[in-house]
Amino acid sequence: MPEKSKILVVEDNDFVRMQIVRYLTDTGADVIEASQGDQALGYIKEQYIKREPVALAIVDVRMEPVDGFEFIRSIRGMDMDTPVILVTGDNNPDLLEQAGKWGVSAVMIKPVQKDRLVKTVERTIEAYKRKGGLG
Repeated sequence: MPEKSKILVVEDNDFVRMQIVRYLTDTGADVIEASQGDQALGYIKEQYIKREPVALAIVDVRMEPVDGFEFIRSIRGMDMDTPVILVTGDNNPDLLEQAGKWGVSAVMIKPVQKDRLVKTVERTIEAYKRKGGLG
């Protein structure tokens, strides 16, 4: 994992969130958890203001009251280009089309496999750095 990257995991299912967090902390990542989209928005804004931006957000699509796409629209509306990986149990083409529209880096279907998650996270963070993100 790129040197101590700060990763935000937003998932309302406790078991799934704990599993993703464990997969990432096993690699040495600095992981922050949120169980709701609105909680995650508060955190990501706070980090942005402190100039300690999150390297990546891994976000569940289906959550209440703020779902994954509302989360993405909100951060894009604040001119944050933080990469986002969506996790979902839903495999419909509309979701993939909407993900493309909002610049989602990857969509992963639950249950998330550890090796695939870690590789996707590493590739996404490296691509973002090459593009000029994370100063």
